[in-house]
Amino acid sequence: MDTEMVGRHKEREIVLEKRIHINSGDDIVCHCMVEYYSTPPESEQPDSNEDRKGINQPPEDWLPITESRKGNSWTATFHLVSSGIGIQTLSLPLAFMYLGRFWGILCLSVAFVWQFYTILLLVDLHESTSSTRYSRYLQLSVAAFGVKLGKVLAIFPVMYLSGGSCVMFIITGGGTMKLFYQLLCEDCSSKYPLTTTEWFLVFICLAILVSLFCPNLNSLAFVSFIGSIMAVGYCTILWLVVVAKGRVDGVIFDKSKVAESESARIRNIMNALGIIFLAFRGHNVVLEIQGTLPSTPNRSSSKFMLKGVVASYIIIAMCFFPLTAAGYWAPGNKIIPANGGLLTALSTTLHHHTLKPVVGLLYVQVVISCVAAFQIYGMVVYDNLERAYASSKSQKCPKLTRIGIRIFFGGLTFFISVAFPFLPSLGLLIGGIALPVTYGYPCLMWVAIKRPSTKSAMWWLNLGLGCLGVGLSVLLVICAVWNLACIGLDANFFHPY
Repeated sequence: MDTEMVGRHKEREIVLEKRIHINSGDDIVCHCMVEYYSTPPESEQPDSNEDRKGINQPPEDWLPITESRKGNSWTATFHLVSSGIGIQTLSLPLAFMYLGRFWGILCLSVAFVWQFYTILLLVDLHESTSSTRYSRYLQLSVAAFGVKLGKVLAIFPVMYLSGGSCVMFIITGGGTMKLFYQLLCEDCSSKYPLTTTEWFLVFICLAILVSLFCPNLNSLAFVSFIGSIMAVGYCTILWLVVVAKGRVDGVIFDKSKVAESESARIRNIMNALGIIFLAFRGHNVVLEIQGTLPSTPNRSSSKFMLKGVVASYIIIAMCFFPLTAAGYWAPGNKIIPANGGLLTALSTTLHHHTLKPVVGLLYVQVVISCVAAFQIYGMVVYDNLERAYASSKSQKCPKLTRIGIRIFFGGLTFFISVAFPFLPSLGLLIGGIALPVTYGYPCLMWVAIKRPSTKSAMWWLNLGLGCLGVGLSVLLVICAVWNLACIGLDANFFHPY
């Protein structure tokens, strides 16, 4: 009985063993060792309550997202620009064709302000509780909605936006490589030109090679810097080329004449809304990017991140708005095909009126931008796979295993891009499913975590925007299914064009 009482008493107490060491400089240093309780260093503290409740959760400095927290506002800006500008931007002029100038500018402005506001919410929620950092979108979702509901709501859209975006980069980047080769060697006498599948393979090999030299997200800073320059470059050059070409004769600016029937006009309007709202992306990597920034009691990571967000979205606005306005004003329906954007127009029509070096430069910029963005979105998947390994083995992922994970993911995305090369045609459907990640969930998570006064202005605003974002997602999915029923789908399995 006495032994049990002593044991229980020892379990309740914090036993400190003081040891005195004499340094060579005759200084006395007192070290306190804590037997039953100790506070881990900042780098080993779990990033969320989910980690604290988990079993065998690996330390954060074992994982690619949070392995290095030495980023700054500049690196955050590079990551945000590189991940935020994509090929979907080049389809924005199509939306203006269906909505008209006034409604197009209004919808684009609303979408820009709305998604910018939700990014600010995510930045604020990153360190919404003391000594807790939600460095992954899934962690924040679990903290807001609970373990089961949080995983159900976040796992599929987040993993789709990460893995699916990488597939789109392969399809776009590999296809653009093929166009670049054809531009350079249009008079070549090669009897065995590379097929589209082989160009996909070239692209994914290049992307995997880059990923092997970048072990964590913070180490991608230079890659993101190059990628952001390339993204801004091709957007700027494209709208300058379009303006320099001038307005094409016979351009239709009356949106009522673009569609032949009322049902087609409604579908076009919904397609235009989908193009605009899906053009803004990257919310599934915002918390991860902020996770690479240092945080101290005197200066939290949100201060660094806010600077990066403001700077990056000024740059994004300077790309989106001129490109959309110029693409609508000059070529219109006469050049931009209904199933593509300015990049498709460049490869079919605009290249006849543009200098060959300029077209080649645009192709190179698109490819480099896709390779850089692939690294950022792929890092989310690498982090999840390495977390699973570290949790099961209770050790940091070895270098060979890390290489194997990246090669495996690259091979998987390559297989999907070859098996389903028509995925861009399903962009509205699958993008609509993931739309709440950008426009809905951040508002609802803010209400769940911050718990503002019921029926206060902030409560109504965020609850309303959250429900509206979910409703918009449902509406776009219905429209996508309607489009497929009316137009059909060219499902060229294992046969990329």
